[in-house]
Amino acid sequence: MTTVGILTGGGDCPGLNAVIRAVVRTGAKHGFDTIGVRDGWLGLVVGNVEPLTDYSVTGILPKGGTILGTSRTNPFKNEADVQRLRDNIRKFGIDAIVAIGGEDTLGVANRLSQMGVPVVGIPKTIDNDVAATDYTFGFDTAVSIVTEAIDRLHTTAESHHRVMVVEVMGRNAGWIATVAGIAGGADAILIPEIPFDLDEVASHLRARYERGKKFSIVVVAEGARSVEESRLDKKAFKKAREQMSGSIGYRVAREIQDATGLESRVTVLGYLQRGGTPVAFDRVLASQFGTAAANMLAEGNYGKMVALQDNRLVGVPLENVANRIKSVPVDHRMIETARDVGTCLGD
Repeated sequence: MTTVGILTGGGDCPGLNAVIRAVVRTGAKHGFDTIGVRDGWLGLVVGNVEPLTDYSVTGILPKGGTILGTSRTNPFKNEADVQRLRDNIRKFGIDAIVAIGGEDTLGVANRLSQMGVPVVGIPKTIDNDVAATDYTFGFDTAVSIVTEAIDRLHTTAESHHRVMVVEVMGRNAGWIATVAGIAGGADAILIPEIPFDLDEVASHLRARYERGKKFSIVVVAEGARSVEESRLDKKAFKKAREQMSGSIGYRVAREIQDATGLESRVTVLGYLQRGGTPVAFDRVLASQFGTAAANMLAEGNYGKMVALQDNRLVGVPLENVANRIKSVPVDHRMIETARDVGTCLGD
């Protein structure tokens, strides 16, 4: 092996550049040349690549986003794209690929691995929902940003005696909402894994008000759903959300105000959660993932994803993680902690 291609797929995430840097520098010790693939799998479909050297990755460790660009392209949706991708792998002399991404990007990596392409995957998402790894880089940065936002909203909520609803990312899993909600002292946390009853939330907030606590903070994951919505199949749920006025945060705020009479306001943090400089934990974790991936390539240990399990770096078969979601277990210690400190989870 002499040439390694590296790409970043899916949404951007703090720590991606730290991974790229680690792969390039560790690969050089093994005698590898590294080719950066532009814009995820799309770059291999259209042949958009560039050489990466030690100079290329100088100074990128603290930089957010990805110097390679990204996209959500899945070449297996078009057989012609798969053939173009394979042709470009041969054209550019790529002997192996490091694919950095979430469940969809790793799903493509797994299918290529099954076709005989040497691939090593690295888990990436601020949502922390990639299967088989305890943490993904970018998650700690997102939690820090959300926690700071909650801290700032506390003062406004208290000053104006309002309910402040904070909508955070987490379409399929509520890790950000749960951890940041606990860290920020949220009074209610609504996540996809626990269908919420708005009457329960309203009752909890009214009780706080009657005890003299004239404000409340409610953290809502974008994928949170009511008890009624939880009974819908995937197609019906999607249709209901498309017809909903505004996002879930606005709906929850409106329903809380109607049910309690308490003035409610909404903050949707959106892309702020995954932009900007990665915190130290994510820089270190991303660097560890990158060095481990390069070492696995040197060992010929393909078809695996680098994972953090019990504070150890291990290789997990891609077929065990592709297109799978790691949800928050309803008996997780974080859920128990939230309940023990009096946080309402909507059930």
